Amino acid sequence: MGGTDMILIAATAIACAIVGGVFFAFSSFVMRALTRMPPGQGLAAFQSINIVVINPVFMTALFGTGIACAAWSLYAVMQWQGKASACLIGASLTYLLGTIVVTMVCNVPLNDALAAINPASSNSASLWAEYARQWTAWNHVRTISGIAAAALFLIAISLSSF
Repeated sequence: MGGTDMILIAATAIACAIVGGVFFAFSSFVMRALTRMPPGQGLAAFQSINIVVINPVFMTALFGTGIACAAWSLYAVMQWQGKASACLIGASLTYLLGTIVVTMVCNVPLNDALAAINPASSNSASLWAEYARQWTAWNHVRTISGIAAAALFLIAISLSSF
């Protein structure tokens, strides 16, 4: 790997860490704060978050990083360099499976179901409590995956010959 490759791998590591950090914030304090609110208010606040999160900045960070990870996997296979390439593939798969796939298969369907709930309904408290529990559990996976992918990308750099 050349110097430019290492800079681009480091940039991908930073992007993975940023996405993991966003999810870390939700796992470590945002969801706790929202679940301490009256259920209808916490539910309504999260419904609003689910709308505003769909924006070019966050979507580029989340999915652009996924594209970079896919590209690094292909690069690693085509330019095989032993352990460094294995780390690139591991980092990429960790991000793609633990962040992108979990988002699309677990968190987004939960968000879609939450969007249909009326915060003032009689059963909103129990629905919100169950949603928050499930969503946060899957969010922990996304947090760990983003941070682990960043670490693996950095390990790949350290294993590369300069």
